Amino acid sequence: MPAFEIRTEPLQNGITLITVRGFLDAHTYEQFEKAFDTVIEAGTYKIVVDLSALDYISSAGAGVFISALDKLRDNDGNVVLMKPTVNVREVFDLLGLSQIFTFKNTREEAVRALQ
Repeated sequence: MPAFEIRTEPLQNGITLITVRGFLDAHTYEQFEKAFDTVIEAGTYKIVVDLSALDYISSAGAGVFISALDKLRDNDGNVVLMKPTVNVREVFDLLGLSQIFTFKNTREEAVRALQ
């Protein structure tokens, strides 16, 4: 199984970029949730998640996005998902989450969508 990695990086205007790589599933979703919560607890409510290196997401992994979105919107924030792989986008589509989340192809577009 590929290693699961998360990297966070501050961008401009109070936006944070979270990059995830590998498999986001029942074994790794808590780690991802913790990373999201850490960013939110630090007072950042605008987050871009780069999904271009995420090979797989389960419904448990997708659930992290839903709970994070609630927390962000409670604080006038939002999350934009960037460059999902075909497999990951399919899961969002199947779960009906593509209507809820904003998807962008570049970092510039994602940042613009949060401003």
